[in-house]
Parts: sequence; C-alpha cells; structure tokens
Amino acid sequence: MKFGSHVSTLMYTAFALLAFAGNSVLCRLALGEGSIDAGSFTLIRLLSGIGVLLLLWYLTGQRGKAATQENRGSWMAAVMLFIYALGFSYAYISLDTGTGALILFGAVQITMILVSLFRGTRLLPVEWLGLLLAFSGFVYLLKPVLNTPSLWGFILMTAAGIAWGFYTLIGRGSVNPLADTHFNFLKTLPLVVIALLALLLLGDISLTRQGVWLAMLSGGVASGIGYAVWYRALRGLSAVQAAVLQLLVPVIAAVGGVLFTDDVITLRLTVAALLVLGGILMVVVGRYYLLSIRR
Repeated sequence: MKFGSHVSTLMYTAFALLAFAGNSVLCRLALGEGSIDAGSFTLIRLLSGIGVLLLLWYLTGQRGKAATQENRGSWMAAVMLFIYALGFSYAYISLDTGTGALILFGAVQITMILVSLFRGTRLLPVEWLGLLLAFSGFVYLLKPVLNTPSLWGFILMTAAGIAWGFYTLIGRGSVNPLADTHFNFLKTLPLVVIALLALLLLGDISLTRQGVWLAMLSGGVASGIGYAVWYRALRGLSAVQAAVLQLLVPVIAAVGGVLFTDDVITLRLTVAALLVLGGILMVVVGRYYLLSIRR
C-alpha cells in the first residue's frame, strides 16, 4: 500500500511539473506565432480554468463539503492569480520559453524566501550564499537586455513570479485546496470582465482557431487540472521535496521550447540557470541538511 502511494505521488508530481512547463510552452507557441494576442490568451486561459475547476469541483463531490467551509478562496489570492496570468502572457511576447520559466520560478522562490526573512526567519550562512548566487544569476541574465524589449519581458515575468509567490503563500493553509483553487479562479471573473472591456475598447484583439485552442489547453489542462493534481501530489511530498522539484520546471520548459518553438538554449541562459537554480537549491536544502545533522 505504501509502495502504491509512492508510485501515485510520483505520477501526480510528474504530471504537475509537465503541466507547469506546458504553460510556458503553450503560451510561447501561441504568442510567438502570432496566433492570439496576449490579453485574449490570458482571458481564455482563466475562463477555461474556471470551467474545468468547476467541473472537477462537482465531479469529486466537493460541492457539499465546500458549502460548509468558512473560507471559499480569497479575493487577494484571486488578484494575485490575475496579475500572474496577465504578466505571464505579456512577458512571453519577448522572452524565450526557457528564459521565461527561469525568471518566473526563480522569482517565485526568491519571493517566498524574502517573505520568510521579513517575518523574522533567520537565514543560515549557506542560505545567504544561495540567495546571493540566485540574485547574481538574475543580474547576469538581465545585463544584455537593458534598453531592449526583453527588459519589459523580464520585468513583467518577475512581477508574475512575485504574484504567484504570494498566491502560493496565501494558499499554504488551505484545508480544501481544490475548492479554494476553484473559488480563487472564479473570483477573477470581475477582473476578466474589466480586462475584456478594455480589450474591446482598444480594439487590440487578434484571434485564430489555433490560438484559442492553445489558450484553452493552457487554462483547462495545464492550469486547471495541473494545479489540482499538484495539490494532490503535495500530500505525499515534504515542503523541501516540493520546492526542489519545482526547480525542474525551467529545465523541462527549456527543452520543450527547443522541441516545439524553435528556441535556442544559449550559454548565458545555461549559466544564469545554474546560478539561479543552484542558489535556490542551496537555500532550500541547506537549512534542511544542516538542521538534520545537528539533531
């Protein structure tokens, strides 16, 4: 039974990580080929996520259980989710798949580390060194794109990563992750409507059948089902394991970018990835290892 539980956790984790990387590939594929504009991609992605999560919520019998809960998601989480999705889409207009994923998940981890520091957590020397390496990687990655369109992509993806970091922190105490995720997506609807009206007024809408399908796949499968499966995987993972495993996403996304979007993995991206991911790995694993050997 225990072996079966480990196997299911492994399968859920693998699917979730592929889904996270898939979001980057799908978005880059849609926007890189001009199949859809970034705003429409974001709105269709969120609406598809709402639909799939609503279906999962009903099919898994969560409706009655969630109705008795005091907390049905969070408006702040919904705002963070919307900022993440919007920044994510517009950033990929000028960023390669692997670069975008590295910035996103690096910003997520650094945000969570800095929040912990702000809340009074004292960092060990190895954690400070890891944090310094991670920031050095960001600076190294950013240096050649100053005063170019890619700088805005970097800024937007960093904002998306910060928003996703706060979204993750808000949801850490969730009693019913699927229900909370469902309601968080649902509460983005007012923002979706406002954004849709803005797009209509500006006339900045470009849609093709391929672009719409890619956005629906990103929202319904990679986001909706992917997030639900990830929460299920977390039941069998420690916090350290979950954090470390997410560091695989930029690597998977970079490979997917080469295979599906004709991206090129440059030496600068490779070095930056080693600095950022290696630094974060030191922060995540350093404390866990040092505290374990002191016991």
